[in-house]
Amino acid sequence: MKLDHLAVAGATLDEAVAHVEKALGVSMGPGGQHPRYGTHNRLIGLEGGLYLEAIAIDPSVDPQDQPRWFDLDRFEGPARLTNWILRADDLMAEQAQLPDHAQRVVEMQRGDLQWLMTVPLDGILPFDNLCPAVLQWLGTPPAGSMAPSGCSLDRLILSHPEARELGKLVEVLIRDTRIVVEAGAPGLRAEFTSPSGPRVLA
Repeated sequence: MKLDHLAVAGATLDEAVAHVEKALGVSMGPGGQHPRYGTHNRLIGLEGGLYLEAIAIDPSVDPQDQPRWFDLDRFEGPARLTNWILRADDLMAEQAQLPDHAQRVVEMQRGDLQWLMTVPLDGILPFDNLCPAVLQWLGTPPAGSMAPSGCSLDRLILSHPEARELGKLVEVLIRDTRIVVEAGAPGLRAEFTSPSGPRVLA
């Protein structure tokens, strides 16, 4: 599987967007709504076919399905990097290789975009939400249509007290030298090269 995108959550979408823009020194582009889970987002393209998503609960929409994905129902505190998402070429064919939390696959749509995605029934991913979600785009991935930001991901650091166990799971899902698992308090940190130099998003 390949790394598809990173997600920054906030109590509001404005807070999530402001956090990204301050950290990276670039402006985010438009996004849209996810009616199934009552969320909305804004996006920014990264180098190498990746992108970054700012996401939050949309107070103007009642979710069709609850609990919400990415554990957003329990989100509190400042905006921060919360999730990373992998891309499979054929999710159903690869499903047998996925851990238990990724066995539930839902159909998603946002505007013209359609995809399949692994979402646990309770919306909570293992290892304090540090396990990746997995998706399959039903069509062309959206990253290529986003205006380039000039930002490239250098490292994605996953920190967790159970680093050894988390690392074993990550190795089953993806081989990417940019992804590092280390012992510590649960959290995500991403290091970038941006047009203004090195930047960190956490």
